[in-house]
Parts: sequence; C-alpha cells; structure tokens
Amino acid sequence: MSDDAVHDGIADDERPHGPPDTTVPVLDRFRLDGQVAVVSGGGAGIGRACAVALAQAGADVVVAARTQADLDETVRLVEANGRRGLAVITDVMEEDQLVALVERTVEHFGRLDILVNNAGGTGPRPAMQTSARYFETALHFNATAPFLLSKRAAQAMVDTGGAGAIVNISSRSGDMVMTAFVAYGAGKAALNMVTQDLAADLAPRIRVNAVAVGGVATQAMDFVANDPGLLAQFIAGTPMARIGQPEDIAAAVVYLASPASSWVTGTILRVDGGTHRPAFEIPVAPIEPSPGG
Repeated sequence: MSDDAVHDGIADDERPHGPPDTTVPVLDRFRLDGQVAVVSGGGAGIGRACAVALAQAGADVVVAARTQADLDETVRLVEANGRRGLAVITDVMEEDQLVALVERTVEHFGRLDILVNNAGGTGPRPAMQTSARYFETALHFNATAPFLLSKRAAQAMVDTGGAGAIVNISSRSGDMVMTAFVAYGAGKAALNMVTQDLAADLAPRIRVNAVAVGGVATQAMDFVANDPGLLAQFIAGTPMARIGQPEDIAAAVVYLASPASSWVTGTILRVDGGTHRPAFEIPVAPIEPSPGG
C-alpha cells in the first residue's frame, strides 16, 4: 500500500465512509439494510415519520420518548414495514436515561449505526417574559441533551460497527431572526454549532449533520395552523406555498443517515419550503418604561 493511500493514520480501503462503490445503483445507496437507528422524540410528528422512513429504508429502529402509548404506535408502524422496533421510555433531560437508552439499544440489537436527535422544542415566548429557568431549559433540551446523547451513541457506533451517522433536527429559528423565539432560537443555534463542531471532532468515523426545518405540520405548529391570520402569513411567506409535512423531513434524514451522503458532514441542510425570512411574525408588545420609572 502506497503512502498516498493513507491519511490521518487510516488506510483508504479501511475508511468507514470511503468513496462510493460505483457498481451500486444510486438508489441502493439510500438503503440502510442491517443497520440500527435510534430516534429520540420518536412518539409522534417528525420523530415518528423518521422512524418509519428509516424502517422503510431497511433499518431496525429504537424509538425513545416519554409516553408508552405513542412509542407503541410508532413501533407498530416500524414493524408493519417489515423491520424490528423497540420502544424505550426516555426523558432526554436526564443524562442517566440517555446512557440507558444507548445501552439498551446495544443490548437488544448488538449494534448502533444511526442516531436521530429529534427530541427538542419550547414554544414561542417574548423575550421580556422569558425567565432564566425557561431560557436554560430551552438550551438544555435543544442543545445539551442532543450533545450528551451523541457522545454516548458515537462511542457505541465505533465500538459495535466502526462507524455511524448522527442527524440532528434543528430549525430555521436557529439562523433566522424571529420575534418571540429568543430561547428556542438560541437553543437551535447552539445545536447547529454542536453539529459542526462534533463533525470536526468525530470525523472520519462518525458523520454529523443537521436538518434545519421550517414550519412543519406537527402539534408544535398548531398555533399557526389554528390561526387564520398566521396561517395566511405563513403560506404567503413560503415560496412552496404550504406547510411542511413530517415526511418531508424524514426523507432528508434518510439521505443524511445513508451511504448516499458518505461525503457529507458538518452540514446544516435547510428543508423549509424555500423561506429566506420568517414566514410569519408573532406580535410582541413594545417594551415600556417601568411604572414610576
């Protein structure tokens, strides 16, 4: 083997994400047969759609969330697509439960290849009504918890399969100025940097990317869908003229989890209907002098 075939101490033919096999048809590069995925926040919405899509691509799927009934339904859908599913009750705000989630996955399936950090959130709240506790919770939920789970999962990926892929579900709120989203936006902006820094630290064995989602038809968007004025703003402000569907995000996740994206890491992929500015604006009362001030 020539010196040119070795980089960073890893031979080209031993690299976990080497050049694509040109004999494999391009659509087959999206297959995930024999792989095991973990999806946090997998009980509904985007998480459920990701779990089902990963199963349709050939992966066995572990779904984690706090509600057993929701998880059971997702597992049923995974198994309906011919793959094995496992439900693990998990509160991502508790680090010991993140550790247990990874351990349970490896114990049950013998490996871990893909992590989708979907759990996250917090609703809109004007800056002047945002407490320190609310702000810190948003940061932990949207950035710290995915970081901690990624660390555990990455080690398990290398130990059981030699390589893996992490996909974080971020938001356009992380790079777009929006009223009433200071806590959530800061959390997703932090997640974007976690994505890029982890990608640098964990390459070449672990690829780390994120999907920055726009407005998607989940429970979190009910406040828009149920308000005719906000909904009209959203449709008018979105070039694709519709609210996104969980399956739109799931398709991007399958790409980033699969060998089709083997030369992609540290990328924030926008799946947002083409928006370049907020598609709606939540009214925020102007700040006023304190009484007697």
